[in-house]
Amino acid sequence: MAWLSAGAGSLTSLQHTLSDADRDFRSAFETYLVLPSHFNHEAHVRLAYVYLVEHDVEAAVEKMRQALLNFLEHNEIPRSKYHETLTRAWILAVRHFMNRSGASNSAAEFIEANRQLLDSQLMLTHYSAAVLFSPDARASFVEPDIDPIPPVS
Repeated sequence: MAWLSAGAGSLTSLQHTLSDADRDFRSAFETYLVLPSHFNHEAHVRLAYVYLVEHDVEAAVEKMRQALLNFLEHNEIPRSKYHETLTRAWILAVRHFMNRSGASNSAAEFIEANRQLLDSQLMLTHYSAAVLFSPDARASFVEPDIDPIPPVS
């Protein structure tokens, strides 16, 4: 079953909050105190959660995009490393799991309750590798070609 498939559990607006550690993490990332070697997949998921607690999906995508592009530039990593489809798709995935899971008091609590988000290959349940890793998907959001992403309610 695909990770974003609609199914059991209704989409509700449960309360998700941030810990002081989450706020410190966001600040450290945005001020370039997080080293590229420490910004792994789990850190990406954590940052997505932080932005989604504070913003709606579109604003969270924009915040994530800008933060990632600034991070790449600051660390002299080629801008071509940025991937628009993966950025938006992971924001949508985190939002989907936030809607389906119980309230969380921190990103760590949310991630512990939704460990499947730590599988960096999860997007391949919605996208073929050919589509996901295409130049078009890197440059702009491309809809999945295997299993659609449910709309955010």
